[in-house]
Amino acid sequence: MARPAMPLLRTLLAFPVLVTLLGLVSPAFLGLYPAGLPALTVSSTSRAPATDALLARLVTRGKAPAAALLAREETGVRYTLAGQGISRTDHFRAGSMTKSLIATVVLQLAAERRLSLSNTVERHLPGLVRGAGNDGRALTLRSLLTHTSGLYDFTAATGGAVPVTPLQAVRISLTHPPAARGGFAYSNTNYVLLGLVVEQVTGRSYAAEAERRIIAPLALTGTSFPGSRTSLPSPHGRAYATDGTDVTELDPQVAGAAGELVTTLADLDRFYAALLGGRLLPPRWLREMLDTRAAHGSYGMGLFPVKLRCGTVVWGHSGRISGSYVRSAATIDGRRVMTFRVNTTAMAEPRLESRLLAAEFCPRTS
Repeated sequence: MARPAMPLLRTLLAFPVLVTLLGLVSPAFLGLYPAGLPALTVSSTSRAPATDALLARLVTRGKAPAAALLAREETGVRYTLAGQGISRTDHFRAGSMTKSLIATVVLQLAAERRLSLSNTVERHLPGLVRGAGNDGRALTLRSLLTHTSGLYDFTAATGGAVPVTPLQAVRISLTHPPAARGGFAYSNTNYVLLGLVVEQVTGRSYAAEAERRIIAPLALTGTSFPGSRTSLPSPHGRAYATDGTDVTELDPQVAGAAGELVTTLADLDRFYAALLGGRLLPPRWLREMLDTRAAHGSYGMGLFPVKLRCGTVVWGHSGRISGSYVRSAATIDGRRVMTFRVNTTAMAEPRLESRLLAAEFCPRTS
């Protein structure tokens, strides 16, 4: 599993909906974009030449078969494509982007006082986390959300290629001693456990809760949790491992609550705009999500910040799973958001990511 492109961060298969909002509403009503904004128009922004050139380099220098980018601003939407084999409406696997949705569901439950971030793992999953020096009685839900539990990342043992149940994933983790508790150590095991906590608290799976609380209300029509379904919804292109092997067919149980998500460029933009725009969590809980102190500045809860070379800070997540790498980033208010993807597991030149973010979010100079 790969990790977010920042010091210490590791991303899977790489790295808030008002509490009572349960029904379908229109995107304009939610404030995802002004009611009069055309959803599929092309912006004439001067950023396009710079981002277009860098996206092309993901193919020529990054060795990706194809790359695509969708940016949403108040003035419109801009789509850019490089290479062949990707289309704007494709469904693809999003890896650790899943963590942003799972963290949102957990924080919504906290806002409803159905759980506390100070609750121990033992309280919700009694007897499960024990062994090799690991003890759920000493771990809180907050430590899972912020990757400060010290739990071993089960995907380091499976290579992110072996389908496992949540309990199997936890048992693999518990054969290894923990890292120093309180330090930041990215581990997919944390979010597998959070998926189990959501089920224990609500009586429904994390997938069902995410659908009810986030996917349906935001009309994320291209987003789903496929469970054990190995095929992608239509339309979709092909996905390739770094050696060129076609890995379009994949059992999502290699990832579970840490990276199962299937989605689209437009849906990711819409989700992060709503989340950071304060439309999914009450203000107090959005502040909790963005608080990186527990992880020493590296990670909040399902989100991480990146300070660009111009000083601008963007928030979002990355996701890597066999055959797909995805990155979403947005301004702190969610008014500007960008998602790009490549249809392969890893880029040959990861530094292009930071340059692409800077080209998109840093002020243009004359």
